Amino acid sequence: MGISLRRGAKLPEAVKQALALGPRERVLSFAAEEAGGRPTGTTVVATTHGLYAVDATGSRVVARPWHEVDAGSWSAELHQLTVTWVDRAAPAQWVLGDSSLLPETLRERVQASVVLAQKFEVGPRRSARAVIRQDLATGDLVEQVVLGRNVRADDPEVALAADQALDYLREQVGLS
Repeated sequence: MGISLRRGAKLPEAVKQALALGPRERVLSFAAEEAGGRPTGTTVVATTHGLYAVDATGSRVVARPWHEVDAGSWSAELHQLTVTWVDRAAPAQWVLGDSSLLPETLRERVQASVVLAQKFEVGPRRSARAVIRQDLATGDLVEQVVLGRNVRADDPEVALAADQALDYLREQVGLS
């Protein structure tokens, strides 16, 4: 069953050590991955600064700051959390159980990192997003272009539209 700090559970010491949390970083929620209702040994942890997964051997297999998380989706039927990344790396998936607060924490932290975003069209049924996000560990602003399906970064029209969208966002947040 998924567990969370809000329910009084304690993060296992081996997982806490593997996280190697940064200054002022604290754990918000966590859950043990399950298979057939039993823990598999992987623990997924949401902190103030990022998302982590620590496997049964105590190795960090995921360590990503929130501004690198594109989105998360929760399947209540499968008890599965799927996380997609801004850099288009393969999504991460974990089966967590229905009592975990990890999906809610993930949503809140991703939203907290977004300063301003703008969707832009790059052709029929093709779009992308320009985003200014905050690194929640340092406070630095990070510019991103998140490409939609069938959108290629090497397309000159995409590059031009992305530059224009980022210029607009920079102006809106006072960076230009």
